Amino acid sequence: MPPPPPQLLSPSHQPSCRRYHPGILMNLFHFTTRRLVSQVYCGLKPTSSKKQRICFDMARPSSNMADFREAFAKAKHIAIITGAGVSAESGVPTFRGAGGYWRKWQAQELATPEAFARNPSRVWEFYHYRRELMLSKHPNPAHISIAECEARLSKQGRSVVVITQNIDELHRKAGTKHLLEIHGSLFKTRCTSCGNVTENYKSPICPALAGKGAPDPEVKDAGIPVEDLPRCENCNGLLRPHVVWFGETLDSDILTAVEKELETCDLCLVVGTSSIVYPAAMFAPQVSARGVPVAEFNMESTPATDQFSFHFAGPCGTTLPPALARHETEIIS
Repeated sequence: MPPPPPQLLSPSHQPSCRRYHPGILMNLFHFTTRRLVSQVYCGLKPTSSKKQRICFDMARPSSNMADFREAFAKAKHIAIITGAGVSAESGVPTFRGAGGYWRKWQAQELATPEAFARNPSRVWEFYHYRRELMLSKHPNPAHISIAECEARLSKQGRSVVVITQNIDELHRKAGTKHLLEIHGSLFKTRCTSCGNVTENYKSPICPALAGKGAPDPEVKDAGIPVEDLPRCENCNGLLRPHVVWFGETLDSDILTAVEKELETCDLCLVVGTSSIVYPAAMFAPQVSARGVPVAEFNMESTPATDQFSFHFAGPCGTTLPPALARHETEIIS
């Protein structure tokens, strides 16, 4: 069955899939193609043997935890790709589906450069609400098990990198150090004038937003004057959230770093992601295409499930901790 077409939707609790600069699209195309071409030729290669094997006829993924743990014990460089599902168990709203509204708007109506240009007050109310909400949320067992695994394996000369679509910083809160946030962070701002990017954990982020941002449909816009919205400390320009909005290009430096990690990892985990939002949906299949074990941890199967070695259904906070726990072969100094 051919893969589904790219779906330009937000990955659950953060809007972030967008149009891409042609150069980045071409790089992503080459990145994908050079991993798939060997399989294509393997599938088309003529042979007279009755043992002929078509490489893209793939077996169903295994749910055998013992087999996964064997692969885990041997891995030296583990890449963990995470999506909204890993944070949903911390009570983070997804802003998707029938209940995925803030007031009367869906996230994709607010998370665009055009929406910010039209009504920066409304967009800042939306992000202020999300920032304040996240200050009250905590990492769940999935976040914690990933961070603990990274810390433990680093003492053994092994590495773990987390490539996340989430903008909530719960991985950082849990203690993850090697983190690539491909869609940015709720707790960073970028100046629309000078471009300066700064961490910002102020609550509220500016006095005018105090008590604003309630999500109820009957609440009216605050209509905050633009001069009272968050301003740059360097040049007094208008600040915006440092997140990737619909219609914007992902950071090419981060994509390059992601490519490097995916080229060198010898085990990949896909945790709490729908595998339908691009370019992140390409990451794990690319790893699988070069013969590296990929394990999916998700509530349900995804369009990419059959391309992976393992699939573990259920809440990530339940399935992931035993998968990443210390293996009996590990030597802790």
